[in-house]
Amino acid sequence: MSIFARIKNFFTDDSWSERHPRLEFILEVVKVAVVSLAIIIPVRYFLIQPFYVKGASMEPNFYNHDYLVVDELSYRFNEPKRGDIAIFKYPRDPKEYFIKRVIGLPGEVVEITGGKVKIYNNEHPEGLTLDESAYLDTNVETFGESSFNLGSDEYFVLGDNRPASLDSRSFGAVKKDFIVGKAWVRGWPVDKITVFNTPIYNLK
Repeated sequence: MSIFARIKNFFTDDSWSERHPRLEFILEVVKVAVVSLAIIIPVRYFLIQPFYVKGASMEPNFYNHDYLVVDELSYRFNEPKRGDIAIFKYPRDPKEYFIKRVIGLPGEVVEITGGKVKIYNNEHPEGLTLDESAYLDTNVETFGESSFNLGSDEYFVLGDNRPASLDSRSFGAVKKDFIVGKAWVRGWPVDKITVFNTPIYNLK
């Protein structure tokens, strides 16, 4: 009999189980733990991951110490969309992670003027003032008179707390490779549990 067959018989023998019930229980716990890790580890490292909000740059939609679950899978098959809440590596220090809203898409020109955001693209060569009322109060202004040309793999991101956000107005566009995923669920605090959807813009 092979060594593997002997080991199998050792653990499946009913008389052994009756003689060593405590050890059998421990082995069952170990098996459950191994199977659980085999499922959890790939999910944790390749599909979703936790993220803690730090700072006030996304208020009033996200607050300091909010606990988020980040969807890392979607951007492997689809491009980020305007309005997505993206988690990305800070371009000036990739060890840090930021959370901001995607505003400008690859190939577009983003202009900030008069407290508003204007988008220039193939559909709107004359420019279109972006309606952000889905997540910003009407009195919120986007400061900084400037214009940004986005490359084929670049995204323009802004914090919802426009007066107090370090974002693309300061550090420039974010390359696709730096984007980790998008906010999927807020799990904490409990009274603010939310599943996030991308806002629908009126781009007519």
